[in-house]
Amino acid sequence: MFDLDSLNPQQREAVSHTEGPLLLLAGAGSGKTRVITCRIVSLLQQSAVPARQILAVTFTNKAAREMRQRVEEMVGRKACKGMVIATFHSLCVRILKADIERLGYKKNFSIYSAADQQQLVRRLLRDEIVDASSKDADQVLWQISAAKNQLIGPGDFISSSRDPVSCMTALIYPRYQKELKAYNAVDFDDLLVLAVQLLEKHPDLLEHYQQFYRYQMVDEYQDTNPVQYRLLKLLAGGHGNLCVVGDDDQSIYGFRGADVATILNFERDFPGTRLIKLEQNYRSTGNILAAANALIKNNRQRKEKALWTAAGAGPPIDYLLCDDDQHEACQVIERIHIERGRRELNYSDFAILYRTNSQSRSFEEQLRYEDIPYVLIGGQQFFDRKEVKDVIAYLKVLLNPLDEVNLLRILNYPKRNIGAGSADKLIRYSAETEQSLWSVLKQSEQVPELQPRTHEAINGFVELLEKYRKRFQPALRMLETLREMLQELQLAEEIYRQENDPQKARRRIENQEEILNAMAAYLERDPEPDLAGFLDKVSLFDDDGPKQNDKEKKLAQNAVTLMSLHSSKGLEFPVVFLVGMEEGFLPHKKSIYETFDIDEERRLCYVGITRAERQLVLLGAGRRRKYGKLEQRDPSRFLVEIPPELLVRCDPEKSIESTPEQQEKSASNFFSGIGQLLGD
Repeated sequence: MFDLDSLNPQQREAVSHTEGPLLLLAGAGSGKTRVITCRIVSLLQQSAVPARQILAVTFTNKAAREMRQRVEEMVGRKACKGMVIATFHSLCVRILKADIERLGYKKNFSIYSAADQQQLVRRLLRDEIVDASSKDADQVLWQISAAKNQLIGPGDFISSSRDPVSCMTALIYPRYQKELKAYNAVDFDDLLVLAVQLLEKHPDLLEHYQQFYRYQMVDEYQDTNPVQYRLLKLLAGGHGNLCVVGDDDQSIYGFRGADVATILNFERDFPGTRLIKLEQNYRSTGNILAAANALIKNNRQRKEKALWTAAGAGPPIDYLLCDDDQHEACQVIERIHIERGRRELNYSDFAILYRTNSQSRSFEEQLRYEDIPYVLIGGQQFFDRKEVKDVIAYLKVLLNPLDEVNLLRILNYPKRNIGAGSADKLIRYSAETEQSLWSVLKQSEQVPELQPRTHEAINGFVELLEKYRKRFQPALRMLETLREMLQELQLAEEIYRQENDPQKARRRIENQEEILNAMAAYLERDPEPDLAGFLDKVSLFDDDGPKQNDKEKKLAQNAVTLMSLHSSKGLEFPVVFLVGMEEGFLPHKKSIYETFDIDEERRLCYVGITRAERQLVLLGAGRRRKYGKLEQRDPSRFLVEIPPELLVRCDPEKSIESTPEQQEKSASNFFSGIGQLLGD
């Protein structure tokens, strides 16, 4: 049992609400999970609602398990028997398993995996388009999935004459859906779409589920897409006992199809809605919350609310404008040393948050140099990423052509007509003649059974490597030579051909470009630079330990956390470094000319700020490397939206301590300058 007196007035009001629609606007750090759990317990114990009439929907299996566990700890497992706490997809499987026959399927339907889907689409494409590639199949599947999440069926999909992929999708989508049904199969998106169709076409079933699940709760409602919204609206019809919990200010997954309008329009879509705002924050200091409130109020489409705390103002927010990206990384590590000494903090109390994963590289390097343990959440360590290893493999072979592991890695990457069969013949010939693979490549005409075009491709490959081996000798031209080699190899074009998601392709290309920045930093720091020295430095970052993909295991380590802003949602840390506070990073360059996208970028910044419990440090660079060259950077417009009295500009070259008068003068001068720069 829970104690109502332990909740604040708004939390008690939310927990006690039973009948009718409820919109619970739960600000960051406002105790949302506790309120959801207590509300379910209140329904069970105070309102005597049968457990089987309660439905709670989450976005992840982990969240569903944790919610059930908390409720069971409070009321016992027996009292929870029959209660459904599930993800959207598992809920829809329940509905379809019972009645999918009404849609012309058999009950023992299969759920196709991504590999199954790709195989089917590839076959359909080959039937229609002789030269279609696996890349085409991936892109078509991506568009089919996006259409289904928008409730756009095969007959309603409209192609763009300027987009060849959408033309292929319009051709394949109807056949794909027809074949799935012929195989008595559905894909992951169909689970939601078919559940909606089933309820819409059969009013008796709809009424059954509306009465069966009379009390419904949905967590993270701001992240719902159109098909999820439609499902919820159907299930809540009649009784209207739908409680949705979310925060429009933390809607940051538009790229996944989430539509912030679902939470903004909830009161319109469900007349008689009771609105409760959870604004008391139990995580952050007053200054951090004041900065977050001032920032987010600049979004035009949002529900008005303001976070507050009873914990006091806390220290001011520091802003460091660093010389460049390397200086930025050094300043973060210096602050970690200082704060650990001052407050006796653990490494796990620190988090470094950034907009794009490619930004992690300079921080990873500096943490390694300082022998500070760290964990990377939501991505691989920089030098473990495939696209990075591909470039490093070229450099290792240029330095040492006898490195057969890396030689085989790049032999047909990018594709150059030296397939797996040809590589196998080369390897066998190398073993039989007791020659190195590099020697065999230089005289490939002696290898039997190779096609003439393969010989031509091998000769071109050898010539390319020989050319760049010579060019990398003068250390002063290393950076220029690497840039030229990347352009000649056209690795960016190869990534675009491989990736079905254009955004993911751009991120991978940014990672390859970051190698240029790593080399530029190395050339500046090493008094006697050469290619061997650079590769020795890179080898320090090889991760030979076990790969841990579990976020909890990583966060449990006593290590500094590095993660993107998207990955940080739901987490909190005593000290947060929000880096890359520049135009082009935050807000990201792709969103600068789109008002809606700027709103989502501002929400991302808001999420980053509200991860901090006690200390928030904002950092940016006056110059940053791009393709290995330093470029001028403009401070983020979001800095201007934080009141000057909350933000102290610290001189990176001096002590972080300063008097209030110095802080006020520094802040005033800073905001005057940045306002002129951004034209405000």
